[in-house]
Amino acid sequence: MGILINIRNLFRRSEPAQAKQEPARTPRTGGGFPMLASANALNIATVYRCVNLLADSVAMLPVQYMRKKGDIFVEDRSDRMHYLLNVQPCEWLSAVDFWQQVVRYLLLRGNAYIVPVYDPFTMSVARLALVDPTTVAHDTVNDTYTINDVYAGISGVYDESEVLHIKNYSIDGKTGLSTIAYARIALDITSTGDQETLNRFANGGNVRGIVSNDSGVRGFGEYQDKELEKTATDLDSRFRGGERIVSLPGQVQFSPISLSSTDMQFLETRKFNVREICRFFGVHPSFVFDDTSNNYKSAEMANVAFLTNTLNPMMRKIEVELHRKLVPPNLCCKRKFQFDRRGLYACDLDSRIKYQAQTIAAGLYTVNEWRQEENKPAVEGGDTVLVSANLKSIEEQTKQPEPEPAPEPIPAADEPDTNQSGTEEPDENGDTSNGEE
Repeated sequence: MGILINIRNLFRRSEPAQAKQEPARTPRTGGGFPMLASANALNIATVYRCVNLLADSVAMLPVQYMRKKGDIFVEDRSDRMHYLLNVQPCEWLSAVDFWQQVVRYLLLRGNAYIVPVYDPFTMSVARLALVDPTTVAHDTVNDTYTINDVYAGISGVYDESEVLHIKNYSIDGKTGLSTIAYARIALDITSTGDQETLNRFANGGNVRGIVSNDSGVRGFGEYQDKELEKTATDLDSRFRGGERIVSLPGQVQFSPISLSSTDMQFLETRKFNVREICRFFGVHPSFVFDDTSNNYKSAEMANVAFLTNTLNPMMRKIEVELHRKLVPPNLCCKRKFQFDRRGLYACDLDSRIKYQAQTIAAGLYTVNEWRQEENKPAVEGGDTVLVSANLKSIEEQTKQPEPEPAPEPIPAADEPDTNQSGTEEPDENGDTSNGEE
């Protein structure tokens, strides 16, 4: 069915030649993101760190296009798909930039759309076009996508089977919702707190206080109040301008206000907002440099939870969508896409060496396989599978050992040995003296 769809859209997918005749376009600003709510959310430090952490963690892992050989899957590096997924998916993006952009679209927009463009002669995938979600109109009733992205060179109406649609959290299963859409309240509180902090600490911290006059002035009370208001406005503007020592007219008194309990609670609320945003993105606060005291064990458990609960579900979505749209149904069990997660589980050199030693002792890898991974030449005898000598099978444990035969007694030195040549033999009467008295 995929071949028929490709033949049907053969002429529509040959539109890059027409796109070349268009006038030169200006590059996008801000990495492809227009100045919308998602860009404003990146102004918050915690959001920026969480999005960058997830995007970099996924982009650093190679995507393996694997082919079944015998009973196991082996990586097929000779296929065109390997080059597209790990080197250059399209003309204007490298593989690292491509997967970073996919994760950013996923978190900030809720949806990431990838259109495979096929070669009209070989009918194989020539490039993977990542389109801007704002240029896609998704018809959830007819399952069609209307795309008009001049930057990616994609324009037309596409069927659901022709577009790789990676969704964030979804309610209906067809469209994804961004993380910042659910974290809107927490983000608004954090943004308001940042603005309030800027106002409070501008020009070294603006002085706050009360202007009063207890001695009174001549005339009615309203004139006195207006003069005090003018004095207060004048003092506020001078303090905002950066002046530190100012003069007060007449008998006017200024009483400064110190940091109140409300201000202290405001600072604690800002710390709480950091953890609240981390909960939405599924990132441990220690990964965003929160001032939490963690020992080695808690940091290790936080890293394991991040890999298991945050990264693995996201990578699994990408793997399944690549398999569903790029592999025909008759080859479903013979091809697969998989992120190489080994780079995540061995963070430092000491842990990596222990992991390699344990896999060799368990018989999962050979010495030469790990040497190849470390870009070292093979050694003689390194292809032999090694196992630990302390392990035994269940059959060997349940089998009772056979008793050993008892050793034969050793004859004494002063007794004659009748079993060797040259010794005395008995005669017919059983006498061994040979006629001697």
